[in-house]
Amino acid sequence: MKLKGIIFDYGGTIDSRGVHWSEIIWDGYKSSNVGIDKSTFREAYVFAERELARVRHILPNDNFHDLLIKKIEIELKWLADNSHIPAEAVGKFTAPIAGYCYNAARESIEEARPTLEILASRYPMMLVSNFYGNVDSVLRDFDLRRYFKGIIESAVVGIRKPDPTIFRLGVVALGYEPEEVLVIGDSLKKDILPARSIGCQTAWLKGKGWTAEEDAAEDPAMIKKLNEVLDVAL
Repeated sequence: MKLKGIIFDYGGTIDSRGVHWSEIIWDGYKSSNVGIDKSTFREAYVFAERELARVRHILPNDNFHDLLIKKIEIELKWLADNSHIPAEAVGKFTAPIAGYCYNAARESIEEARPTLEILASRYPMMLVSNFYGNVDSVLRDFDLRRYFKGIIESAVVGIRKPDPTIFRLGVVALGYEPEEVLVIGDSLKKDILPARSIGCQTAWLKGKGWTAEEDAAEDPAMIKKLNEVLDVAL
């Protein structure tokens, strides 16, 4: 069926070339010589994600740098509380790691921008994202908001991927049938399979994942670079 609209995921798709954000942050830790191993870092990363889901640390007006400062400080405090780093390292490393990650996101976004420009000039686009309630502020800070007709954000609507209902909301907002909508995301389980289950077309931007299982997975909708989606959409 003819393509009429597009749904984009945000985190991991537009801002990190399909690479799981834990890998970007880990690179930030290494660039600052924090001095922990990756398995310990992953424990801190999981703790911070759960803490951010439990308590509203991230506010609607926080941009991505604000988010990173809060998130990385939570990680580093956990590392200090569990004797992996000295307490004074929290203040030493928070800003440099956040700055590294923010710059990495900006580089990825600028690489993605020409593709977004082309797609937005041809199709109405919605953003459907698992995020912290501030994705609108993040998009505006990076000058991305203008590409999207609207936003469906998990923290706002109370539905999280991989629940396909969140994609149905995006399809309804576009005003088309699912078969007329292309969903672009970086997660096979959270984006591609649930979107496909309701009848959407899909494009999976595959980068380094969280698990070895994800890294080994393959799918006919797989692309390696975001601009490859133009071969599908145009």
